[in-house]
This record gives sequence, structure tokens and C-alpha cells, in this order.
Amino acid sequence: MSGPSPSVRRGCAGPTPGEPTHELTDEPTDEPSWYGVRCVFRHGPLGVYEERITLWTARSADEAIERAEAEAAEYCEDLDGVEYARLAQAFTLFGTPGDGAEVFSLMRGSTLPPAEYVDRYFATGEERTV
Repeated sequence: MSGPSPSVRRGCAGPTPGEPTHELTDEPTDEPSWYGVRCVFRHGPLGVYEERITLWTARSADEAIERAEAEAAEYCEDLDGVEYARLAQAFTLFGTPGDGAEVFSLMRGSTLPPAEYVDRYFATGEERTV
């Protein structure tokens, strides 16, 4: 996967009222772009974490993250025992989404061989897709 690095917000304690939850990660543009934003949620009763990627048009990655986090709050309100883990990562899409479009990319440095990397980070045996 290639492309720009995602913009990230992290933190489990939640925002302090009136203070930003991240530093400015990009400059706003006059023309909106498409962004894929990955947010992480904890489903307490099920004992699982969920990664959701949503698509947004925005003038910056920060705006896309703000919109995704607002949607994340609504998502949590609609489901019992679900909390937002305060991780949002934005990826700027190349053009308009269409068939086969890359909607998210994250690169992680590692010296692990491919099979071990996949086993450690993706195929742990605890995954569920619905």
C-alpha cells in the first residue's frame, strides 16, 4: 500500500472540555477531498474491539476526523456497552471513490516475515466479522 500517512488522534481519557484532542495535522484546502477514517470501538458485553472505516468529504483530515468522531459518538449511543476507544486515523483518498478504490492505508514498520506479521497483528484467531 502506498500513499500519505494517516492523520491520528489518540488518547483514552477523553478530551478536556475546550481543549483540542490533537495537534493540527494538515492544512485545510478550498476544495473538499475524500477521506477514509478508521475509528476503534470497544464492545464491552461482547469482549471485542471493532475497527470501522467510514468515508467523508472534507477540506482537511482534521475536519474528516471531527466528523467521524461525531458519528462515532452517535454509534456508541445507539448500542449498549459500546465505547469509542479514542483512536481515529484519516487517510486521504486519491480522487473520488469508485470500484476498487483504496479507502484506507496504514504502514507499520516491522522486521517480521510476512506470515509472522499477519499472525501478530491480523490473524490472531480472535477476529470476528459480521
